[in-house]
Amino acid sequence: MEPGAASGAARELLLAALEDLSQQQLKRFRHKLRDAPLDGRSIPWGRLENANAVDLAEELINFYGPEPALDVARKTLKRADVRDVAARLKEQRLQRLGPSSSALLSVSEYKKKYREHVLRQHAKVKERNARSVKITKRFTKLLIAPESAVPEHAAQEPAEEPERERARRSDTHTFNRLFRRDEEGQRPLTVVLQGPAGIGKTMAAKKILYDWAAGKLYHGQVDFAFFMPCRELLERPGTCSLADLILDQCPDRSAPVRQMLAQSERLLFILDGVDELPALGSAETAPCIDPFEVASAAGVLGGLLSKVLLPEARLLVTTRGAAPGKLQGRLCSPQCAEVRGFSDKDKKKYFYKFFQDEWRAERAYRFVKENETLFSLCFVPFVCWIVCTVLRQQLELGQDLSRTSKTTTSVYLLFISSVLRSAPAADGRRVQDELRKLSRLAREGVLRRRAQFSEKDLERLELRGSKVQTLFLSRKELPGVLETEVTYQFMDQSFQEFFAALSYLLEDEGAPRAPLGGVGALLRGDAELRCHLALTIRFLFGLLSAERMQDIECHFGCAVSERVKQDVLRWVQDQGQDCPRRVTEGTEKTQVLQGAEEPEEEEGEELNYPLELLYCLYETQEDAFVCQALRGLPELVLERVHLSRMDLAVLSYCIRCCPAGQALRLVSCRLAAAQEKKKKSLMKRLQGSLGGSSSQATIRKPLGSPLRPLCEAMMDQQCGLNSLTLSHCKLPDLVCRDLSEALREAPALTELGLVCNSLSEAGLRVLSEGLAWPQCRVQTLRVQQPGLQEALQYVVGVLQHSPALTTLDLSGCQLSGPMVTYLCAALQYPGCRLQTLSLTSVDLSEQSLQALRALGTAKPGLVITHPMLDSHPEPPKGFNSTL
Repeated sequence: MEPGAASGAARELLLAALEDLSQQQLKRFRHKLRDAPLDGRSIPWGRLENANAVDLAEELINFYGPEPALDVARKTLKRADVRDVAARLKEQRLQRLGPSSSALLSVSEYKKKYREHVLRQHAKVKERNARSVKITKRFTKLLIAPESAVPEHAAQEPAEEPERERARRSDTHTFNRLFRRDEEGQRPLTVVLQGPAGIGKTMAAKKILYDWAAGKLYHGQVDFAFFMPCRELLERPGTCSLADLILDQCPDRSAPVRQMLAQSERLLFILDGVDELPALGSAETAPCIDPFEVASAAGVLGGLLSKVLLPEARLLVTTRGAAPGKLQGRLCSPQCAEVRGFSDKDKKKYFYKFFQDEWRAERAYRFVKENETLFSLCFVPFVCWIVCTVLRQQLELGQDLSRTSKTTTSVYLLFISSVLRSAPAADGRRVQDELRKLSRLAREGVLRRRAQFSEKDLERLELRGSKVQTLFLSRKELPGVLETEVTYQFMDQSFQEFFAALSYLLEDEGAPRAPLGGVGALLRGDAELRCHLALTIRFLFGLLSAERMQDIECHFGCAVSERVKQDVLRWVQDQGQDCPRRVTEGTEKTQVLQGAEEPEEEEGEELNYPLELLYCLYETQEDAFVCQALRGLPELVLERVHLSRMDLAVLSYCIRCCPAGQALRLVSCRLAAAQEKKKKSLMKRLQGSLGGSSSQATIRKPLGSPLRPLCEAMMDQQCGLNSLTLSHCKLPDLVCRDLSEALREAPALTELGLVCNSLSEAGLRVLSEGLAWPQCRVQTLRVQQPGLQEALQYVVGVLQHSPALTTLDLSGCQLSGPMVTYLCAALQYPGCRLQTLSLTSVDLSEQSLQALRALGTAKPGLVITHPMLDSHPEPPKGFNSTL
């Protein structure tokens, strides 16, 4: 029987049974019904107290579903001592509906039914343009890298640093490994998938659910898996229990929820977007501890997250990259994995899946591959989708592909302008007005943490039925208490954030400020919202470039005020006065004295804040603006960042644009491995060697190190970088080679600090060659590297050749007697221009001290600092012996 027919038949049966009751029997039935829970759920007394027979029948059907409602009614009639009516209801039910199908299913039988339901529900996913595609056809594997188990200070040992576990492509094997046992045999119950917006976390989570239902994942370990979209649930009106949320995902209301929850160790909850959860502190966010307890959605999700609710259940949570630091206090022993997006190989696969037409796919892919910056941006699946969508339209219209831009902001803007071209030219003015209102709606939602909007919200801004509604908003129907509730949301969360940023530039110069405040309120708001607003702020920066502002004027028909740009510039410059995570003066020297231990790690969002600011500046792609902004940040400090290739590209761009006097410190940073070229097959190599090709053709330029983009930026004649400090960073020989090349040509670099970077003897020798180069401008050199006694001869040798070096700090190094003798000889070399030598905390023999005293007498202009020397005057003003 069809669901609609079954519902009607059940309603008729219930009404017939209840109308047979006297008023006294009906009253007793209502009281017994209040205490007759199914799977821990019963109809609230407020709905039952004054209900007549018709009302009761409706309440039973709506609350429990057709067949379970008949079961509940029959049992309640028996408890109300109206057994004849109960027996008649049972008999009539068998005649009309036959034996109950789902109500009699056991947990093991329901498992199969639920898996089939999940496969049907999630077989297709909606793309941002509302087109449905099969998940198996569109899903392209992502790179997922487990969190490294190597201690941070391992990089400081002389031995080779153990490699981080390599990123794996997100196939079934990788998904299964997420919950694998650790070295001690413990299986994690919480796995965190983290990554930036649009990187594919939600799609990966849905694919995990689909693969589980298909029997490919967690076989024999997970009986039921549930997908919980946090943002949608947080905006759900009213209260609910975990049992309610589970039933919402089941094919009917007769699921054996109590029995399912009794084996919580065999349940998997996928919480998508946990960074949306509000901070703890209010009664509304208090974690729920009972799966049948009615509470706010934040309380239920918070209970699962903190493991006070179903502590044995498995959790897979997704969050944006900046959020784990904020969540640490709520998670219980999480295993983290980073979603890194598409590999180069998978980008190509995605293009071919998207276009399907091989000729167009090849042409589009070849164009993007040749645009290095755009190709690197395509590691983010959503950006890749936008790029493909724009290129498909350009190919269909025969347009020039070179119009496609190279920053995330410009790609989004180009996508929006391409979508707007579908509107008739006559409607241009009206659509521009609608876009302003849509941007305002997005801004209200972002600042108030809302992703879903009601029809009243759209009516208030005159957007209901508008062109932009159909283009950029998706419609969703949610079951309400009395009637279906219609909500709207942007095609993707990142689009809402883009339009929110756009709203600040679409404000008229003389118009009154919006109720939520201008750009100053956005930038200087509550620090706790910084994570939530990070992408909006990044888009705002991207829209401020002269080129983007011209695009806005062209596409949206309004002049953009320069006031916004000046407000943003002042805000960046203010950051230099109160920049998070400043290293306390003397901290690094103390670390050297204590054996190169690293400080305790602090919350991720604070540590990464300077890098996020650099990403914002990168989005502008306006050299003059970046230079002016960095004048307020004379010292850039990045700590404990695992710098990806994109991070290094962003940092390099900002350093290339930086003003004179800029300082950069990288402290305890890890560098992404340089991209390796695939080895040719044996046959191809043999063909190359036997094919008569010249030896010149076989010579290849060696691969650059991960730090090469930064080194190239330092060599740019516009670069004003004055000071570079690398502290507790693993510097392999390849990095030393590129850094040595930069030292020869950097136009402004006068200070270099190398502190506990696990340098090899060969690496220090290569660096010394760069320092001794005639054009090298380094005047102050600090080397604090315990364990490399003999290799220091290369640094000392620089003194004889460097035309610029005036200050040398070897604090924390180990100097043998012969090395001190060599040092004294080098300092007396006619070409040596050194004025200050710092040997603080260096253990020296009495013979070495005597040699240094004699040197001081012979060269009275040389300042030597050491606690055991008779005279160690204060170093010259401006010299900072701490790093």
